[in-house]
Amino acid sequence: MKCITDAWEKHQHELLRFIAARVPDNHEANDLLQEVFLRATRMENGLCGVENPRAWLFQVTRNLLIDLYRLRKDEVALDENLPEATSAQLAPVDRLTNCLPRVLQELTPEDREAITLCDIEGMSQQAYAAHLSLTLPAAKSRVQRARKRLRAQLVTACQVTFDESGQVCCFTPRNSPE
Repeated sequence: MKCITDAWEKHQHELLRFIAARVPDNHEANDLLQEVFLRATRMENGLCGVENPRAWLFQVTRNLLIDLYRLRKDEVALDENLPEATSAQLAPVDRLTNCLPRVLQELTPEDREAITLCDIEGMSQQAYAAHLSLTLPAAKSRVQRARKRLRAQLVTACQVTFDESGQVCCFTPRNSPE
C-alpha cells in the first residue's frame, strides 16, 4: 500500500490539473481522479510492480477520459412545438407495428418466443441459448428460422412487399383483434 500512497501523493495534483483541463465540471473531475485512485488500489501489488507509476496513472486517466467522451452524446434541444409525426410521415417499416402483434400471435409459441426475446426485447442469442439450455448454433438456427417464418407470415397476412434492396416498401395494415 505504501507504493500507492507514495505515488499518489507525488502525482495526484498533476493528475487533477490534467483532468480539469479536459473536464470543465469540478465534481466530475474529482470523481475521475477518485476512480484513478481506486483502480490503483485494485492492482494486485498496488503500484509496487509498476516500473513507472506516473506513466501508469496517466495512462489510466487517459483511458477513463476516452471512456467518458465515448459515453457523451451531443444533445440538441428540440422545439417543444414540433408537430407529432403522423402515420403518413412514418417509413413503411415503422408503420408495420400496426400489423406485427397480430402476425406474432399467428406464429408458433417457439417462434413467437424467439422473435419476442431476441428481436423485440433485445436479448442476445447467447443469452437466449442459455435460457433454453441450447447450444449457441442451435439457438441461432432457431431464431433465423423464426425470422423467416415471420417474414413469410407478414407477406401473407399484411401483403408486405419489399423494394429491390430488400427494404419494406409497402403493406396493407391489419390491426390486432380487439
